[in-house]
Order: sequence, then structure tokens, then C-alpha cells
Amino acid sequence: MNRLGDVELDARGMRALAHPVRLAMLNRLREGGPSTATRLAPQVGTSPSVASWHLRHLAEHGLVEDDPDHGSGRSRWWRAAGRGFRFEVDPSDPAAAAELSDALEIAGGDPVADWVAKTRPDLELEWLAVASRRNTGLVVTREELRELDDQIEQLIAPLANRDPDDAPADARRVRLLLHLLPSTNVHPA
Repeated sequence: MNRLGDVELDARGMRALAHPVRLAMLNRLREGGPSTATRLAPQVGTSPSVASWHLRHLAEHGLVEDDPDHGSGRSRWWRAAGRGFRFEVDPSDPAAAAELSDALEIAGGDPVADWVAKTRPDLELEWLAVASRRNTGLVVTREELRELDDQIEQLIAPLANRDPDDAPADARRVRLLLHLLPSTNVHPA
């Protein structure tokens, strides 16, 4: 794991998570907290036995784990592991990252449009004033882009890792969407 507590995926893990049912199950566990295969199955459109198989597959890649605070008897409770996940293109298997990226795009929908339609109309002006969006073009080298990404991670790590119980009373969940999208154009010298 890294300073944000994300599970780092290899090519096999990327392919495992790229399955739509597994991705949906992980999202449900992240958003709704611990659950069982039986409870998750109808939410992701599968049977409890298939859900159980998918959960075990996610566990093999460190994405979910048994929840020690739940479960007794025959019920096996699962929770999402880490705070999130991350992956990089594996030069020996670049297709794995592309498969997961495509699955994330399909499953993710348009979170900005959803926020605009569902949250913004009811958001207090004080919070609306601090909501922001950036679309900035940069001219950087690969090394500079890696350093920028690292600096951003250092900056947000204390907030991302803060226990919600330790947050100030007026704190809220905030979604940070960050895309570092290099172009195919080389900046002329």
C-alpha cells in the first residue's frame, strides 16, 4: 500500500477488477460498508453463490477482506480493503490497464453531471463557493508529471487518511477527481 492506503494492482488484479460484477461489488462495499454475498447478489444482478465466488476472487488480489466486526455462524461478511485502488500500465501487459480503465469509465458514468443534477441544487452557498473545477494544460516531461502526481498525493494524504471520527464537526465527504491525461503531441523545442 501507499501513503493514501490504496491497494496497488498488478496486471492480474487489473483484469480481475475489470469484470463488471466484481467492480460493482467493490463499489457497493466502498459506498455501503461491509456486506455478505447474499446481500450483495441482488444489488449486482447475480446469485449468492456467484457473488461469493467473485468476492473470493477480489480477495485474492487484496481488494476485499473478511470483516472481523461482523459475521457469526454461517454468514461471511466482507469489506473493501484499503481506501481505494490504483494501477499503472504494465509494459509487459498494457492491455490489462486498458481493460480496467474502460470498465471504470463504463461503471463510473458521469460523476460530475450527477453532482450537478443531484447535489448542486441543494448545496449551501458556502460549500458551493469552494467547489471547483480545473482544466489546465501543462507542458511537462514524464518525470515532471510523476513528481506532480507525487506532490498532489503528499498534499492530500493527511485528509484522505483521516478517520472520519477525528474530522471537525463541519467536515463533509468531498470527491476529488484527478485525471493526468498526456497527449500524443510532443511540445516543439
